[in-house]
Amino acid sequence: MQIIVCIKQVITRDWPVRADPDAAWIREQDASFEMNEPDAYALEAALRLKEQHGGQVTVCSVGPERVTQVIREALARGADRAIHVLRDDVSRMDAFTVATALADAAKDETVDLVLTGLQSDDHGFAQTGVLLAALLRLPHATIIMDVEVGEGSLRVKRELEGGWFQWVTMPTPALLTIQSGINQLRYATLKGIMAAKKKEIRTVAAEGGADGPAPRQRIASLYPPEREKQTRFVDGAPSEAAQTLVKLLRDEAHAL
Repeated sequence: MQIIVCIKQVITRDWPVRADPDAAWIREQDASFEMNEPDAYALEAALRLKEQHGGQVTVCSVGPERVTQVIREALARGADRAIHVLRDDVSRMDAFTVATALADAAKDETVDLVLTGLQSDDHGFAQTGVLLAALLRLPHATIIMDVEVGEGSLRVKRELEGGWFQWVTMPTPALLTIQSGINQLRYATLKGIMAAKKKEIRTVAAEGGADGPAPRQRIASLYPPEREKQTRFVDGAPSEAAQTLVKLLRDEAHAL
C-alpha cells in the first residue's frame, strides 16, 4: 500500500500560552513544539498497515524550516520518506489553505490511502482532512477507530455520539481522519533515528511562495479567558431559599 500521512507541528500542550503583540495568534518565538497528537495516531495506523500489507508510508507537512523536527521524528518511527511544503505563516493559515497546500504536494503521488488526524491540538477545526479529500476527489470517512484492508476496498469503524460505532465499507483510494486512541503509539528507536538521517525529504514551495495566498478566514482576536468568581449565599427557610435559587439561576445565570 502507498500511504500518505499528513502531520502537523503544534506548540507543546503544556507550554504557557501568551498571545502575540497583534493578538492574532500565540507567541511562538520561545515556544516548544511537538507532533500533533491525532496525527501521531494516524502515523501509527499507517505504519501498522504497512507492516501487515507492505508498501510505503510518506509523511507530508506544511510549515517553516522548524517543521523538519516532526518530519524527522516521523521518519525515525518508521515512515519511508517525507514531503515538506515550505510555508512561513502556517499558524495563520485556515483549514482550506492548508488542505490546498497538501493537495498540491500530493497530487502527483501514487496513493492508496491518505490519513490525517481528526483535528489539530491548536486550531481544532477538524476540517483539513475532509477538505483535502474534496480537493483530491477521494471518498472519505471521519473519526476512524479501526481499519481493515480488503481487495480494492476498506472496512472502517467510525465513532459516533453516545458510545455508538458504525462500520463502513468504502473503495480505495480513500482518505480517513483518525481518532486519538485508535492504537498504542511507538517510540523512535536509536536505529530508527540513525536511519531517518538517510531518508528522503522532498521540499516543495507552497503556491505563491513562502507566504502563499491569503487565507479565507482569520482569527480576529485571541486572548486568555478572564477569571471571574462570584459567590452568593441564599438565606432563609429551605422552601424560600429554593424559590430564590431557581429565580437566580433563571434570571441572572440564565442556566434554566
